[in-house]
Amino acid sequence: MDNQAAMRTEKVAEARHILQLLGFDAERSNERSALVLLALLELEPEDDWHAAQRPMLRTVQIMQWLRERYGKNYKPNTTETIRRFTLHQFAEAGLVVQNPDHPDRPVNSPKWCYQIEPEAFALIISFKRKNFERRLEEYLAARPGLQAMYAREREMRRLPLRLPNGKEITLSPGGQNILIGQVINEFCERYTPNGEVLYIGDADDKWAVYERETLASLGIEVDYHGKMPDVVVYLRKKNWLVLIEAASSHGPVDHKRYRELTELFRNSTAGLVFISALPSRATLRKYLKDIAWETDVWCADNPTHLIHFDGARFLGPYN
Repeated sequence: MDNQAAMRTEKVAEARHILQLLGFDAERSNERSALVLLALLELEPEDDWHAAQRPMLRTVQIMQWLRERYGKNYKPNTTETIRRFTLHQFAEAGLVVQNPDHPDRPVNSPKWCYQIEPEAFALIISFKRKNFERRLEEYLAARPGLQAMYAREREMRRLPLRLPNGKEITLSPGGQNILIGQVINEFCERYTPNGEVLYIGDADDKWAVYERETLASLGIEVDYHGKMPDVVVYLRKKNWLVLIEAASSHGPVDHKRYRELTELFRNSTAGLVFISALPSRATLRKYLKDIAWETDVWCADNPTHLIHFDGARFLGPYN
């Protein structure tokens, strides 16, 4: 092993030791998690711990830095593993702060970033120094309070939403969830009165609302790998299942999506109604050529109108 490789191995081992001292489990103190910590500190193999930095990094930047500095060439499909099985738990434990520059950043934003939390940073840069053990003891004693504080801040940023049945939920801030809120409050009130909301997808929690038993009673067994519409509403009296795509960050119900949804709900005993919900008529112009026939379009800036794309029915299922 050459000298550079030996320094890399030693630095990773030290990072793993720090994570273990902070109480992280085996998954969060393995080599991958240790490397992520080093990237968030921009700590190169030859650096002393007090030379660490606090950059704000996106997941792809973390991977690029590790490739350049530690020769760790993670494949692109590893991005989600790093995010779900290391960074998410780092954030939950208060080791990192998410989006300190823009706390309301949408969950699905490509600019989503992470930064080492200030108190944790102060502890880490004292590693291998005389006062480290005292600092560690103080940090571990204070961490539950820090975790609770950041958890409250995350909860305060979520979007409150009241469903037609009176149930209250929250969605992650920004992105298409703003439009989903308008769908529930504006569209459903006008066009699906007394409808039962059986599903709402959230970028932060794909199954924010999921009425499994009701869907099963309609012959629908949801594939967790299938791409669900953003909102599913059931009109019991008419036996209609209204499938709504909130097309703010993704597209509307085009011909490809129409086929996907028809296949996903092929066993439904309720008639299928397809809705593209758009933020505005200006957005509609962007997608006009793509929208599938035999579907309807609703624009949030003109909530009292629907646009019907051909066919013999208006807002209803086709055989």
